[in-house]
Amino acid sequence: MSARALSRVFTIGYEGVTQPEFIACLRKSKVKILADVRAVPLSRRPGFSKNILAAGLREAGIDYVGFKALGTPPEGRAAARRNDLEALSRIYAGQLELPEAMAQAAMLRDLAEQRSVALLCFERAPACCHRSLLAQALFADAEIVDLFP
Repeated sequence: MSARALSRVFTIGYEGVTQPEFIACLRKSKVKILADVRAVPLSRRPGFSKNILAAGLREAGIDYVGFKALGTPPEGRAAARRNDLEALSRIYAGQLELPEAMAQAAMLRDLAEQRSVALLCFERAPACCHRSLLAQALFADAEIVDLFP
């Protein structure tokens, strides 16, 4: 199968929302796959650790797929907490060059060519999150739509 141009890819953060609000936003946007691009898919926020989130999504008819290799390494997360977006960008670019990240990026791209995908991370503001860097790197041919539950 040849690669086709994408029309739209979504991004979403769960900071400050409940799982039901989050899932309702995904359903309203007709997202079919939630691509969890957190390096550590655990959360202190109720409903957003990997297994609990996947179960809630499944009930709503949305598939959950984890892409840990596309997450931000610890030094990138530290840069994000400092609001050092230049360092985050540099560190994350290096992450995307790792073989496992490249393999997962290809799998994510393939999924997004088949079904509606949203990239998940914690931060509400996409500009402060690696998911925007990933979207720019991997989906330059698509409209990137940031969802705000």
